Amino acid sequence: MDGQKTSFKTRLACFLLAFVLSLGAYAFIEPRMLLVREYTVGSARVPEAFDGLSIAFVADLHLGDYFPLSAVRDMVARVNALRPDLVLLGGDYVGYDAKHIAPAFEALSGLCAPMGVYGVLGNHDNWMGADLCRAEAARHGITLVDNRMLWLERGRGRVALAGVGDLDTDVCDITPVQRGTKDGDYVVLLSHNPDYIEQMQSEKVDLMLSGHMHGGQVTLFGLVPLVVPSRTGGKYVSGMYQKDGTTLIVTNGVGVSVFPVRFCAPPQIVHITLKRE
Repeated sequence: MDGQKTSFKTRLACFLLAFVLSLGAYAFIEPRMLLVREYTVGSARVPEAFDGLSIAFVADLHLGDYFPLSAVRDMVARVNALRPDLVLLGGDYVGYDAKHIAPAFEALSGLCAPMGVYGVLGNHDNWMGADLCRAEAARHGITLVDNRMLWLERGRGRVALAGVGDLDTDVCDITPVQRGTKDGDYVVLLSHNPDYIEQMQSEKVDLMLSGHMHGGQVTLFGLVPLVVPSRTGGKYVSGMYQKDGTTLIVTNGVGVSVFPVRFCAPPQIVHITLKRE
């Protein structure tokens, strides 16, 4: 009987060890499991000409040692395969070395969309060199809209596209939206950090797109993010939220930060379809 108990304990210990090792191995595999997350966003303010507009949104590439240039090129190919009308970028194109800025934007120049490619900077971009990021973005046909607003036109309709600077490393200025739009205009806002929605002093933003949180990057089986860089205690980590008339979509991002692992927070390309209701 004692031998049987010992044998059972040994088998249980081996099973637990194998389980833990499998989870650890999976955490290194998940960062390459790039998924497409689909959303449909409806509003009566979507112009008729924009009904069915396809938007691809990506953020947090963190090009560097843990996310190589080949992975960025693969991501670009995946986005182009969606045939989006518009591509939006949520910042953090590089990780911890300014030498990756030029290659990141060169690779992103492969993105194709008839209405263009637009983005904002993230905290890592500002840390590594905001001026260089702006120069490289412009050189490769990517329009940055930090604290700016412009109009996207399609047929007889138009939609306002705006951005704000990163919440932690820049100024967030929503004034261009407040002054440049009127009631009834549909407004899309890019903000690297989703926590900005808590202090956004505007009721004109219909759709806000953010990243920064990495979906938690490492979570307790997708239920509880273990570490999030948030001012709100992780209130906006991943998915779709509603606040004061604004629809907020937060992507898990594409790359990784600090550690080359993800667990139950897979990397994402967000694909959004606008609907007129």
